[in-house]
Amino acid sequence: MLLKDKAVIVTGGGSGMGKAICRRFVREGARVAVVDWNGEAARETAEACGSDAWAVPANVAVDAEVKGMVERTVQRFGTVDAVVNCAGVPMTFTPVEEVSEELWQRIMDVNVKSIYLTSRYVVPVMKQRGSGVILNICSIAGIRARPGLNAYCASKGAAIMLTKALAIELAPYKIRVNGINPGPAETPMLRQFMSGDAEKISRDTQEIFVSSVPLGSLIQPDDIAHAALYLCSDLSRMVTGEIVNVDGGRGI
Repeated sequence: MLLKDKAVIVTGGGSGMGKAICRRFVREGARVAVVDWNGEAARETAEACGSDAWAVPANVAVDAEVKGMVERTVQRFGTVDAVVNCAGVPMTFTPVEEVSEELWQRIMDVNVKSIYLTSRYVVPVMKQRGSGVILNICSIAGIRARPGLNAYCASKGAAIMLTKALAIELAPYKIRVNGINPGPAETPMLRQFMSGDAEKISRDTQEIFVSSVPLGSLIQPDDIAHAALYLCSDLSRMVTGEIVNVDGGRGI
């Protein structure tokens, strides 16, 4: 029960890593606001987690919706002890001259702006209580660039530096800020990095992603949930400004 009675917001909680984090956190005693733009997915996760999870449909790239999300969570749980920014969008391999401004902006909004917005509204709550944790799910792509993933790599690089900037800014208030860099993970998002028919995508997943991981397999959502539990619990009380690679060695 490493998170007993902690109130936690998890964005992107409707699927993949976010869903695994919600499940693990509830098992460890947390009360979890499961946030996702897909309200049905958020409700399914919350129902699977039990009575200590609560679905909150919200678009984390929209200021008013993030503000409302935090206010509703505080109203329900009384506070916010931690927020896990797991919401994110991928991109298929796209030459930079073919990247539309709309695509670029969407990736930046969901992968970077959302971290700023959640921080904007949870930090005053955490400052008032004199403690808190912000955990950002970044990506190994933020430090290990890949061709054709220009906007995605840029967004994750920005997320990593925003994590470090917030860590040093908020340390005097005993608010810890850390990040996790997942490697290629077996989630619905992975296939969205590639285009083509199902057979080609399946083959490319094996050839492109699995073969690039020194430990020889895709990262599982629970691998990220385990790391998130450590970084959101008192086990890591003196850890801040760190980016933990959970990537099977891909970032070496």
